[in-house]
Amino acid sequence: MAHQQQWVQAQDVATVRRTNYPDPFARRVAGRERRRLGEVFGLRNFGVNLTRLEPGAESALRHRHSKQDEFVYVLEGHPSLVTDEGETVLGPGCCAGFVAGGGSHHFVNRTGEDVLYLEVGDRTPGDTVGYPADDLAAALDADNRWVFTHKDGRPY
Repeated sequence: MAHQQQWVQAQDVATVRRTNYPDPFARRVAGRERRRLGEVFGLRNFGVNLTRLEPGAESALRHRHSKQDEFVYVLEGHPSLVTDEGETVLGPGCCAGFVAGGGSHHFVNRTGEDVLYLEVGDRTPGDTVGYPADDLAAALDADNRWVFTHKDGRPY
């Protein structure tokens, strides 16, 4: 059996700024960077990201997963959690959880300081994502990659 990484300093994990969102949506998350901590350990059942949002950045488009549960723990800053019910400002030590098939959500940094949080999500096959405020839909393909379309099924 191959030796797997057992520990790492989070700040030593490379940051990823790219997004899979098609234009014109990609620019809304341009101020987001992730350190994909779960990838370092070869985790297959769930992902763990240390995510930083610059002032004005969004974590994602407001969305809901059909099969994936998500959990977020705020480490630094005061992100606005935007849901179907409205908006709530969170702070360090706050956490939020989103069950598969539940309400839509995302985080927006409306402050002048960076926001840092830990996000955990499972990797259930066949997941789809709905974006209630945008003409966008997503589905995992057979290779576990996101495929984005318009809500009517036309490709981007």
